[in-house]
Amino acid sequence: MDPVAALTEIAELLERDRASRYKSKAFRAAAQTVGSMSAAELADTARLRSRKGIGDSTFAVISQALAGRVPDYLDELRARVAPPTSSALRARLRGDLHAHSEWSDGLTSIDLMVDAARALGHEYLALTDHSPRLRVARGLSAERLREQLELLPAFSGDGFTLLSGIEVDILDDGSLDQEDALLGELDIVVASAHSKLRLESRPMTRRLVAAASNPRVDVLGHVTGRLVSGARGTRPQSTFDARAVFEACAEHDVAVEINSRPEREDPPDDLLALAVEIGCLFAIDSDAHAPGQLSLLDHGAVRAERMGIDPDRIVTTWPLDRLRAWSRG
Repeated sequence: MDPVAALTEIAELLERDRASRYKSKAFRAAAQTVGSMSAAELADTARLRSRKGIGDSTFAVISQALAGRVPDYLDELRARVAPPTSSALRARLRGDLHAHSEWSDGLTSIDLMVDAARALGHEYLALTDHSPRLRVARGLSAERLREQLELLPAFSGDGFTLLSGIEVDILDDGSLDQEDALLGELDIVVASAHSKLRLESRPMTRRLVAAASNPRVDVLGHVTGRLVSGARGTRPQSTFDARAVFEACAEHDVAVEINSRPEREDPPDDLLALAVEIGCLFAIDSDAHAPGQLSLLDHGAVRAERMGIDPDRIVTTWPLDRLRAWSRG
């Protein structure tokens, strides 16, 4: 087995499983190192062991792959990590409007996120790194975002489009954490609350309604902010008047995000049913922070299908020209 392929697949499986980011990064770094080595260098065991970025675990994988077998660790992960769940709706998804790169708190470069999106058959992916207020996530200042925008056109082509975007923080008063004119230059704006998630119901309702009513916003991200499992522990959902928030989304053609991360399952089923009743649009997004997490879309697709959501109300089933007409509108 090709050792680079083995190391990369291990990294992707660890990412899908939301394992420690250091584990997946170690295997990606080893794949990069091995990819730069000649066959003669790989055959030199002592030299291979001494290379920076090659540890005991990655060395074992490389050695077993070079010996013509599936590495034990890869075999174990293939058996343990649940593969993407197929569904009729998943097959209709054309892209993803919420993904991060190492420009903020993602694990990898933009090109690796794009490669993974292409491999999944995506027609488009929106790069939505965080905004400045989220310092812990290295949120992008206006200057850094402009710098990123200059790079993005090079990643599109051959039937794939990398959309410009941001996951902009919803500030306490409902305003957005980025220059308004700069938000107007982006293809996709996902607005999410990341702080003061335990605000009382009335101010939180005003905050979310204001964001959903902002003409720059396309998607309202992980609306309740809850965590139901995972390494970060659990977190209760924010309290707010969901009817008022979803009515604002419906009035302003803002899509309610169906966040596909299993630790979020946001919105919960009762609120998702309410949004369906009110007539909202939806975006099934991965909220991926690594290439292997882009495949988490299958979780969101299964939920949406179970809730009986009309695929035509899910903007990520739309072709690119219709998606762009909606977001620009």
